[in-house]
Amino acid sequence: MEEISITVRIADRQYKLTIEKDEEEIFRRATKLLSEKLMEYAQNYAFKDKQDLLALVALQYTTSSLKFEEQLSFNDNELVMKLSEIDNVLNKNISSF
Repeated sequence: MEEISITVRIADRQYKLTIEKDEEEIFRRATKLLSEKLMEYAQNYAFKDKQDLLALVALQYTTSSLKFEEQLSFNDNELVMKLSEIDNVLNKNISSF
């Protein structure tokens, strides 16, 4: 894979990153979304500095990520149970032949 260097701006600071070329769009979108959330929090909450805003946004995204992981785990467990039920039904029907 080809690596490229990009510069992103987060909370008035620039960060140089080396990433895979095919990940550039996702990094750009993530940076844009992060900037939008920072502005949203700045408009709605009192804060001392950008660190406060970054902490709130990090907490929001971490919480969302954990909820998503729990939902995926639940869905995986449900899928395994359903597949097991299907397997049992098939095995019973095959045995009767």
